[in-house]
Amino acid sequence: MRLLGKSNMNVKRVGFGGIPIQRITQEDTNKVIDELEKQGVNFIDTARGYTISEEYIGNSLEGRREKFFIATKSMSRNYEDMKKDIEISLKNLKTDYIDLYQLHNVKPEEYDLIFGEEKAYKALLEAKQEGKIKHIGITSHGLETIEKAIESDKFATIQFPYNIVEGQADEAFRKANEKGIGIIVMKPLAGGALDDASLAIKYILSKDYIDIVIPGMDSVEQVRQNTKVLDNLEFTEEDNIKIEEIRKTLGKRFCRRCEYCLPCPVGINIPANFLLEGYYTRYNLKDWAKQRYAASSGKANECVNCGLCETKCPYELPIREMLKDVVSKLG
Repeated sequence: MRLLGKSNMNVKRVGFGGIPIQRITQEDTNKVIDELEKQGVNFIDTARGYTISEEYIGNSLEGRREKFFIATKSMSRNYEDMKKDIEISLKNLKTDYIDLYQLHNVKPEEYDLIFGEEKAYKALLEAKQEGKIKHIGITSHGLETIEKAIESDKFATIQFPYNIVEGQADEAFRKANEKGIGIIVMKPLAGGALDDASLAIKYILSKDYIDIVIPGMDSVEQVRQNTKVLDNLEFTEEDNIKIEEIRKTLGKRFCRRCEYCLPCPVGINIPANFLLEGYYTRYNLKDWAKQRYAASSGKANECVNCGLCETKCPYELPIREMLKDVVSKLG
């Protein structure tokens, strides 16, 4: 168990990521939540954007709400929309309060805009004063956003991708830990790219400055497997060899979302395209990924094949070929 930053949330270090709930039934969700309770997992993370995830989780938590800390999040950036989303989350989750409400996937260029008079952060502060939420957090896929959030002291928690092949947040996490900011790790399996879940989770939790990891789980078996990792976090030489092999294999075609490739001359958000392709391919959220892609700007099919991005990528990825792969799947 671990206190999540300076909050009063004493959490098991393996939590529950609610994004895969979208692909199972209410009955199966109930079984997963039953197993979470049995294994002592008491932190559940979902989001307004995860279609029916909040509703299924809310239905399943009836009668046992106090056994769990609930975290959700919203992509809303203005005051009124965030107020509405908080109320929707409360209704969906069938609760009078939410333990952690997070600004969801804040891009670096959006960060300074969320604190204005009619912006989202004000709505969160009011909801906190009214007792509707207990703590305010932030999530992002952009390291610059997380670094600003750590310096601001406006957030109880940060949530960011971190895994065997994505370690760019390591220094930021250490700083957050020193300041008492709770650290939540998402994408522990690199969006499904890592096959060995136990090794992936053990790698993350061997870092004592990381509070909690929230792998997405859609079965009782996954809950049992992922929580069993906590029985032994000792690293072996065999583990280290496996990790190096994984890095060598994935390193040739895996985007770490470091954003060194940006800006693209024609405005393509290269990491965002690869992120959606990962949801399509590895999370098996095909319809959801296609809808998000269709609604986005800076699509992969706008690439003019100039190659500038590849000259800036520190991992020497074949970005142009990878963008063509996105087009073949998402349009």
